[in-house]
Amino acid sequence: MEIPVIDFSEFNGENRSKMMATLHEACEKWGFFLIENHEIDRELMEKVKQLVNSHYEENLKKRFYESEIAKRLNNKGNASDIDWESTYFIWHRPTSNIHEIPNLPEGFCKSMDEYITQLIKMAEKISELMCENLGLEEDYIKEAFSGKKGPSVGTKVAKYPQCSQPELVRGLREHTDAGGIILLLQDDQVPGLEFCKDGQWVEIPPSKNNRIFVNTGDQLEVLSNGRYKSALHRVMADKNGSRLSIATFYNPAGDAIISPAPKLMYPSSYSFQDYLKLYATTKFSDKGPRFESMKKMTNGQNGIHV
Repeated sequence: MEIPVIDFSEFNGENRSKMMATLHEACEKWGFFLIENHEIDRELMEKVKQLVNSHYEENLKKRFYESEIAKRLNNKGNASDIDWESTYFIWHRPTSNIHEIPNLPEGFCKSMDEYITQLIKMAEKISELMCENLGLEEDYIKEAFSGKKGPSVGTKVAKYPQCSQPELVRGLREHTDAGGIILLLQDDQVPGLEFCKDGQWVEIPPSKNNRIFVNTGDQLEVLSNGRYKSALHRVMADKNGSRLSIATFYNPAGDAIISPAPKLMYPSSYSFQDYLKLYATTKFSDKGPRFESMKKMTNGQNGIHV
């Protein structure tokens, strides 16, 4: 399967409508896509990857191979309930914890903050484009995610270490993401990420040219009333290399109240007889206004409107 590719530069050109349709289909039928020609600084992305890799080599690699996870695998114990990963989580918004994480140099913190500032702008742009495709107000997703202090943004920094027995363990077990829009800066050499599409596992290749891989989480599925799907995915352990993953989550705030956007909800809790009364006079009209009229009726808004 050919993974959808969204060319960000096309949203400002004559092919905008075509790219909007590609994005809509990717969100509806795939739950993931690649973004190229974005405006995030390429040198900064390379620097962030280099800093994460160096921090792992100097501070985390030895500890991982001495951990209980590694011991269980080496002793050929049951490894089906563990993840073969070395990871930590950085909160960025509404407050940051980056200076509380051990052994992160000031240069690391500065570069990561600069990268995240650019990435949040990209996430907000993606959310606006999604809203346009769904027929919602431009800031609907951002406002729905905001709570009292704005959307929550954090990054899971992970290395999936080289594994001598990859057939016995997952790098990361199958799951969907709980949040909203996930933007992944990943390894450009080592594979392992897989997403499920129509019952088949699709291998996501390493990201060349600093493409950003995006997937949608459970809250967007809820907000879109099931239009945009969160996709099941996993990471396979690799025998030949250690895979880098820097996944940033643009999520609802903890106090954000999530529900389907009213515009996207079908009418509910009506009698079929009431529907037939409206249908009799609108049978040969578009069904959309008919559904909207039923929603207004079931919500007690001045009865049926044709």
